[in-house]
Amino acid sequence: QVQLVESGGGLVQPGGSLRLSCVASGNIWTINTMGWYRQAPGAQRELVAEMPRRGRTNYADSVKGRFTISRDNDKNTVYLQMHSLRPEDTAVYYCKLETQQSPWHPWSHYWGQGTQVTVAS
Repeated sequence: QVQLVESGGGLVQPGGSLRLSCVASGNIWTINTMGWYRQAPGAQRELVAEMPRRGRTNYADSVKGRFTISRDNDKNTVYLQMHSLRPEDTAVYYCKLETQQSPWHPWSHYWGQGTQVTVAS
């Protein structure tokens, strides 16, 4: 089993910045894609950014140029640096990881518990 612990959410004024972190622990042999999703009230969960271990990082158009995803493979951690935050960025942010317990296990996906980000003056 894999556990994800998110942190860094909170209340911030428009134009402000926040940095989210997500630390994975448990039965992890390797992690492929690490990503962040968000869900606003009454809306579907949507991709914010994702970063494969190798390959191209993908961002939602609405956050390009403002958000940056990064990862520390040694610490099994993914970050989301958010700048120029807007009220429409208000949502619960979830991290998602694609992991293997061993080379012989299938890939599995795990979600964090979510962290609230509120952008308001």
